[in-house]
Amino acid sequence: MAGTSKSEGRTGLLNGLAAYGMWGLVPLFWPLLKPAGATEILAHRMVWSLAFVAVALLVVRRWAWAGELLRQPRRLGLVVIAAAVITVNWGVYIWAVNSGHVVEASLGYFINPLVTIAMGVLILKERLRPAQWAAVGVGFSAVLVLTIGYGRPPWISLTLAFSFATYGLVKKKVNLGGVESLAAETAVQFLPALGYLLWLSAHGGLTFATEGVGHAALLASTGLVTALPLVCFGAAAIRVPLSTLGLLQYLAPVFQFLLGVLYFGEAMPPERWAGFALVWLALVLLTGDALRTSRRAARALGPAVTGSRAAAPGATDLADPAGVTDPAGVTGAVGTVREAESVASGVSGVPGGAAVGAVAAVSSVPSVPGAPVPEAGVSPLTKP
Repeated sequence: MAGTSKSEGRTGLLNGLAAYGMWGLVPLFWPLLKPAGATEILAHRMVWSLAFVAVALLVVRRWAWAGELLRQPRRLGLVVIAAAVITVNWGVYIWAVNSGHVVEASLGYFINPLVTIAMGVLILKERLRPAQWAAVGVGFSAVLVLTIGYGRPPWISLTLAFSFATYGLVKKKVNLGGVESLAAETAVQFLPALGYLLWLSAHGGLTFATEGVGHAALLASTGLVTALPLVCFGAAAIRVPLSTLGLLQYLAPVFQFLLGVLYFGEAMPPERWAGFALVWLALVLLTGDALRTSRRAARALGPAVTGSRAAAPGATDLADPAGVTDPAGVTGAVGTVREAESVASGVSGVPGGAAVGAVAAVSSVPSVPGAPVPEAGVSPLTKP
């Protein structure tokens, strides 16, 4: 069992690194789709993402959720809202990358945990711990400094952060697995996106059929670029501790930031460095507080968990899902992504950034039944 657990942990870690690595490096992909404009790229992403996840769901034969969803108008309405919000998020991100604003886009996913916490206080009336208050205060100061540095509010960052935080909040209410949720949202997006592409073609503006086979293949691959990191994340979420995912989440905006500065050569005057330094300080405070809370909760729950395992010697450890037989974790991730629904709920919307809000929201809660009632920014794992 120990060997199996260690192997599962390595598989989960590799899948986590793959997911966040792909999200972090995706700014290299969007420029390859030029001369297509941001809106055409966005429409292709919607259409081809639905095609890809539909094939994936056919392979694993997971369609029961669709009938249930159609019989629940409230949840269906929330899916429509989620699709609308993520459309804004995807579109702004693609435009930002292809317009030379990679650094500002990365900032949006650095500050997303802070925005998620602020929304928890304002909308859900949650309570903040002192360290969380300090992190939000430092983050607000960072936005002020960056506003001075840019000569305007960092609207790209704020739009990405608030849209993704809103998306995560809505998805928490929908309570669908990551792959299923992506299928539902892109189904909502499909007809408007396809209609736009047909309109663009009728007016001679569609690049899909005029720029060669290679360009068409790249546009079609937007579905794979959207769904594959989500599948890898699902494989990671059921195998590694949430505290590990909470740290891995920062890889994506870090990669994006480094690409913006070192590869795309975007300017970073001193005032922008100061603003980013404040954001990073806020994230250090937030992550440190989350890890301390996780350790305290784990120590408090340890005796109860040990007793329950002793009473049920055949039970499977939550961190060791021995029933997964796919060595790469892909099929298992699609089939069991509901087990980590709260973690993966925001991931299908990632426009190339990390699932910062989704993981930050749960990184301080151990995946143990009976965990304490969370405070602001802390959402327990839920199973439908």
